[in-house]
Amino acid sequence: MTCTPGQPCEEGKKRGRALGALLLMAVIFVLLSFASFVKSRNQVTPDQVHYASFDAVQGKRVFQAYNCMGCHTLLGNGAYFGPDLTNVYEHAGPAWLAAFLPSAGGWPTRPAVQVHLADAAQQADTGIKDMDAYLRQFPGAAERITRRGGHDTYMPNLPINGTEVKQLIAFLKYTSAMNTMGWPPKPQVDGLSFPQAKPFPQAAGTTAAAATPAAGAPAAAADPAAQGKELATQMGCTACHAMDGAKKVGPGWGGLFGHPVKLADGSTVTADEAYLAESIRNPNARVPAGYTAGLMPTYDAATIPDDQVAAIVAYIRTLQGGGQ
Repeated sequence: MTCTPGQPCEEGKKRGRALGALLLMAVIFVLLSFASFVKSRNQVTPDQVHYASFDAVQGKRVFQAYNCMGCHTLLGNGAYFGPDLTNVYEHAGPAWLAAFLPSAGGWPTRPAVQVHLADAAQQADTGIKDMDAYLRQFPGAAERITRRGGHDTYMPNLPINGTEVKQLIAFLKYTSAMNTMGWPPKPQVDGLSFPQAKPFPQAAGTTAAAATPAAGAPAAAADPAAQGKELATQMGCTACHAMDGAKKVGPGWGGLFGHPVKLADGSTVTADEAYLAESIRNPNARVPAGYTAGLMPTYDAATIPDDQVAAIVAYIRTLQGGGQ
């Protein structure tokens, strides 16, 4: 190619412009890469979020170990069999999650959530001890209890332990703390109406706003076993215990009363009134073999009075089944 003396070649101009554009793109790439790591983005990291003594990194490992994204999504990524979990901690709070995760086959009832308010980790995290205050802080828990409490879910019960529950809560607390830049978008529903699911039926004289489980418990019945059956439903016992001999999160109640129970320490005990009452009051005292300690919360006298414990035991006594 011939160039006129004293004037730059046209080919040289094109090469110069191309090199200049590449240099500009390289500078932009470096600046954007740097900006993605500076703290000014105000994006939380997993190691900064804790629940109890666990951080979100540990919870993420549990989340992955149970392949939760095989059914759920985070930030819209994953499978769509179950709901998105990005903001579930923000909506439902740690007490609801603590009640749900160990027995995910059934939706927690109000008393089942309330018993977890006494947990030291929950109180340290939220500063809440009162159930009504908790439901005001986490309206998603109130909605879930009202519409679904006591019903079965489509999710299986997982072989999860108490430590893993707290670790998962730490991870879900982290996902709720992420800056999602406005995701998910809010659907436009102006002028549309949707049928509302009927709330789970409650016993006569009870309300969803009952201050304590004892206040919302069934009135004394002539038949203690009938009262115990009603209590077991309201307390959400059926989420973890089958009414026949089937194994769920906890032992099945069918055929349990009066039969020998092998314990985790190798000893054997008879499932009489004293043992069953103790198992409600202090479930970790004598754990049956093959079951995980630390999943069932402690139900003290303020949560379930002695006469209601006796009624539940009376109900268990009437159940027939295949044993353990």
